[in-house]
Amino acid sequence: MDVAIAGAHGRIARRLTRRLVARGDTVRGLIRDPAHADDVRADGADPVLCDLERSLVTDVALAVEGADAVLFAAGAGPGSGASRKGTMDRDGALLLLEAARSARVPEYVMVSAMGAEDPPDGDDVFSVYLRAKADADRELMASELAWTVVRPGRLTDDPGAGRVRIARRVPRGDVTRDDVAALLDAVLHDHRIARRVLAVTGGDEPLAEAIDRFVSADPRDEA
Repeated sequence: MDVAIAGAHGRIARRLTRRLVARGDTVRGLIRDPAHADDVRADGADPVLCDLERSLVTDVALAVEGADAVLFAAGAGPGSGASRKGTMDRDGALLLLEAARSARVPEYVMVSAMGAEDPPDGDDVFSVYLRAKADADRELMASELAWTVVRPGRLTDDPGAGRVRIARRVPRGDVTRDDVAALLDAVLHDHRIARRVLAVTGGDEPLAEAIDRFVSADPRDEA
């Protein structure tokens, strides 16, 4: 499988890249900072310079052309202001969507955020961020692509336990970046999960069993 990851230097994306490469997949790591190229290359991916806040659709389409899937794991980051939540977390994700359409990439996986299902109205940065994620999710879910939206709880760098709780909505809780990367790996390779929204936190159920139960219980979302 050929996967193009936007935000490839992020902490979830790097974990995911190493998992994909280990299983024999090809990964293109889209990055905006050339200084990150060596790290992405060390993870086993091919670094591709592509700034989603400055590039044209044609540029991004060229970067992902021929891929089997694109995955949006980019973000403005916790220290950024409200304006960049719009230009990156919303507009960057939508630019990747248009590029995937243009390049005829069939699958798009979105790393979203818990709370985007019902974002608040406030003017604080976190509320703006959740609305940006909600807007991007909504546009993706209205698309013709084989989309999946993954909404993790509060992320930690603890070692992955391999046990999670997955549903369309779950109570707020923590989840390790390792376990989110493992879920994204599964999402990319299990087409039963397409066109669904998955919220995930740490839990008691082994990941594979949690996915099987979720697919059996949750109807396919044709939004």
